[in-house]
Amino acid sequence: MSAKEIVQNFYQSDVLLETDTVKEFLHPDVILEWHSTRGFLKLKKSDIIALSTELGKAYVRSKSRITHIIAEDNMVSVRYSHYVKTIENPREEMLLAHFMVIWELKGNKLYRGYQMSQL
Repeated sequence: MSAKEIVQNFYQSDVLLETDTVKEFLHPDVILEWHSTRGFLKLKKSDIIALSTELGKAYVRSKSRITHIIAEDNMVSVRYSHYVKTIENPREEMLLAHFMVIWELKGNKLYRGYQMSQL
């Protein structure tokens, strides 16, 4: 599977809500540097898994709508909007945020991520 296909599969519907599936995509030494509207976060594997667990508790559906994806060797850039459906209102889709991320893969796993998001 190519680096681009791995990243596309990571952002498939509901994957981000499934902690066990998220674990399969992550390299043991993964680091995600995230500039968000709330500030800078540097997440390790355990932090990303904890975030996935929290998302899974709060939302019943998750969908990433990819608008751009560019791959070169083991680097993949993705621009997408993340939509969710809450437990309280599973019929209404809500925009969580817009994202731009560059992933470096190592051993067919997400190894280094550089992400920016905005509401």
